[in-house]
Amino acid sequence: MTTPSTVYVVVPDGIDDPARPSGGNLYDRRVCSELAATGWTVHERAVPGTWPQPDGVALDALASAFDHVPEGAVVLIDGLIASAAPEVLVPEARRLRLAVLVHMPLGDRAGDGVTGSREGAALSAVAAIVTTSTWTRTWLLDRYPLVPRRVHVAEPGVDAAALARGTADGGQLICVGAVTRGKGHDVLIAALAMIRDLPWRCVCVGSLDRDPGFVASLGSQSRAGAVEDRVRFTGPLTGADLAGAYAAADLLVLASRGETYGMVVTEALARGVPVVTTAVGGVSEALGRASDGRPPGLLVPRDDPAALAAAVRFWLGDPHSRDRLRQAARDRRRMLSPWSATSDRISQVLAAVAA
Repeated sequence: MTTPSTVYVVVPDGIDDPARPSGGNLYDRRVCSELAATGWTVHERAVPGTWPQPDGVALDALASAFDHVPEGAVVLIDGLIASAAPEVLVPEARRLRLAVLVHMPLGDRAGDGVTGSREGAALSAVAAIVTTSTWTRTWLLDRYPLVPRRVHVAEPGVDAAALARGTADGGQLICVGAVTRGKGHDVLIAALAMIRDLPWRCVCVGSLDRDPGFVASLGSQSRAGAVEDRVRFTGPLTGADLAGAYAAADLLVLASRGETYGMVVTEALARGVPVVTTAVGGVSEALGRASDGRPPGLLVPRDDPAALAAAVRFWLGDPHSRDRLRQAARDRRRMLSPWSATSDRISQVLAAVAA
């Protein structure tokens, strides 16, 4: 049997593709790096396929990834793979010590009984499950017959960053996330069209190739709402380019229809940038509160352009409230946890699985 300090990590192929950045990929990469830095021997297995909708070739590739993993080894598997492949995972659970990292429950995203039953079967077979928010843990326990003590929470960390410069009028808005229907860019455009009388600019950072038809519809919507010259889609940004976009921002605006946590929320708060976001999933956990209890942003209902527009109008139109939100964001900034805290929690889970 392998020693408790060795872990095999199974991730989707393309985890490091700069053209398709995602919170899940970033989380996986940082956890692998942090575990290695703290003494774990990390053997990474990248599995090709259209996860989480695998075909036979992808399932065969997953099975092959386990071929040379010794019996009794500890294996941490990304949930996009594990939850979609019970036919591979359940047999392997008899000889390996499996833990699954669930970024987004597939049953919640798909909304169909088949996907949910497959996910439930896979997760019920493993030794431990790590979720990225209390919301996700509760969702899983409410829907699947899981043992509560085997389901853990390891919230995403965040890197320290310099304070954003900000502008006098607060009008530089930023939205970060792949441009898909799930991220609600159509709701954002509709809301911005309602406040085109105000001085704002909005930069939308994120992949443009996930749903080309939806992206094209946003162009038509922007023109119809007379905001096409004030909304800019940059495509994906990483590293210094992404940091520069945050540094120039006054306010993060998200219209997501679903989030298990919302890593971009803490990325903005790490720079003292307040947030206006939909109250979905685990976003309120990411937003948190300042030390005096004040929220560092505003929560609005999902699929409600008028409410989103009203929140941004409030931000733009009230300098005093804008200053208070900035102060709350800067205070919350000091309370954010680093990635080392995330990996410490996962390390504890993996050590227990090994034991």
